Amino acid sequence: MFQNLSDKLQTVFEQLTRRGKLSEADVDAALREVRLALLEADVHFSVVKSFLDRVRARAVGAEVSKALNPGQQVIKIVNEELVATLGEPGRLNLKGPQPRVIMLVGLQGAGKTTTAAKLAKRLRTQGERILLVAADPYRPAAIQQLQTLGESIEVPVFTAEATPPEVCAQAVSAGEKQGATAIILDTAGRSQIDEDMMQELTAIRDRTKPVEVLLVADAMTGQEAVRIAEGFHKQVGLTGLILTKVDGDARGGAAISMRSVTGVPIKFLAVGEKSDALESFEPSRLASRILGMGDLLGLIERAEAQLDQEKAQKAAERLVSGAFTLEDFAVQLKEVRKMGPIGQLLGMLPGMSGPKMQIDEQAAEKQLKHTEAIISSMTPRERRSPDVLNASRKRRIAAGSGTTVYEVNQLVRQFKDMQKLMKQMGGKKGMGLPRFR
Repeated sequence: MFQNLSDKLQTVFEQLTRRGKLSEADVDAALREVRLALLEADVHFSVVKSFLDRVRARAVGAEVSKALNPGQQVIKIVNEELVATLGEPGRLNLKGPQPRVIMLVGLQGAGKTTTAAKLAKRLRTQGERILLVAADPYRPAAIQQLQTLGESIEVPVFTAEATPPEVCAQAVSAGEKQGATAIILDTAGRSQIDEDMMQELTAIRDRTKPVEVLLVADAMTGQEAVRIAEGFHKQVGLTGLILTKVDGDARGGAAISMRSVTGVPIKFLAVGEKSDALESFEPSRLASRILGMGDLLGLIERAEAQLDQEKAQKAAERLVSGAFTLEDFAVQLKEVRKMGPIGQLLGMLPGMSGPKMQIDEQAAEKQLKHTEAIISSMTPRERRSPDVLNASRKRRIAAGSGTTVYEVNQLVRQFKDMQKLMKQMGGKKGMGLPRFR
């Protein structure tokens, strides 16, 4: 989402860090470029002005002039002020008598229904007993969509033939009887904010007394998302925001602007289509990603959530012992792919998201698919013992995988090099296995 902004900011910072000393003119020139980058990324103009005023006040003071590396000190200031602009991380409120009601609101097309399912799955993994409520009788197949999603994550969905406020009130009563600890209301949206929708949402809020009223906003709409948030907040009193489609081509300004303009905290980011593609909003980690510093903690959390830890431990043992085969390699590739697109994962590594380290996500995905296809075209014996691969076998594998003999040779050579290296490392005194929590 922040690729263009990240690239431009890193280019500015690269020029700053080349200088031994920074004058006020140097700082002002850099901040002009930062200002343009932020405005192009659709950050609200008032947020840009306030942000740059704070950065400049610190960047031309003793804090920078006495630093060993003034350029790096300016980057540190920009990072700290960006975190301050994004605001404190918003945490979901699950206090009070059960069942606690979480009300999702938003315009049509923002992704409320899929977000309701993602939130339900997240809370269920935390030990909550969830009831999803289909309160959108207007959008065709909205109720069926929620029922299908509910089945896929094994969470019950409440439906009734009544007005949305009545449906939600009945759902709360049913949730109490069923022992639900949290109820998620998937309310109806419109193509734009109108009086009828707001009256309906106000009636639902008044009858169900939600502990959270969360706006689901499409990050792709840029500044419009900020105006939508202001409109909903004024009418129904938002307690938090969930930004969807942040893995798309959005310019990112909405995420940076929303907290400052509305005063409402962002609580979650939807980072993909899968039911578990919902991340807690962490300002410091998002700022690091924007400034090209990566997000190792986010990468570790994805690994812990998605990877089969028993498989990973066995693979590590086989790798260091030299018994790791192409069959094991194929299994590990499938595990890694569960974590998300390879380009997105590489972008979470420090130093891998700058303009000089452009990651062609499509090329990376294509390469992974080629690798999987080559291994799948091998016989079990060939995967376990690549030494048996002669010219005719390689031609057969290349034809079966839609690749070339050169690509087959390259994969086998790289695999053997890795096997040899890991065997040497495993044989060194004191070389232990990684431990998986």
